[in-house]
Amino acid sequence: MRLLTVIIIGLVLVLQYRIWFGQHGMQDFRELQSDVARQEAANESLEQRNQLIAADIDDLRNALEAVEERARNELGLVRPEETFFRLISIEEQEPDA
Repeated sequence: MRLLTVIIIGLVLVLQYRIWFGQHGMQDFRELQSDVARQEAANESLEQRNQLIAADIDDLRNALEAVEERARNELGLVRPEETFFRLISIEEQEPDA
């Protein structure tokens, strides 16, 4: 009986060693947990970016003012009855050589 108890205790200790220190043990588990946390943070930032893009798309589909604003800012749209003035500050002018 004593020999069986020693064998069982030894087997439990060997299995515990594999759980805590062996391959696919607790160290790998902690590394995977940190990888999952990092990926969740990346997914959260991408989700926020996707929400902003979706709101921008919805705004462009439903509001003509948003389309006109984007055309004015990005493409330089000027209506036929408007006159375009470009104001240059003194700091932006190149010095005469």
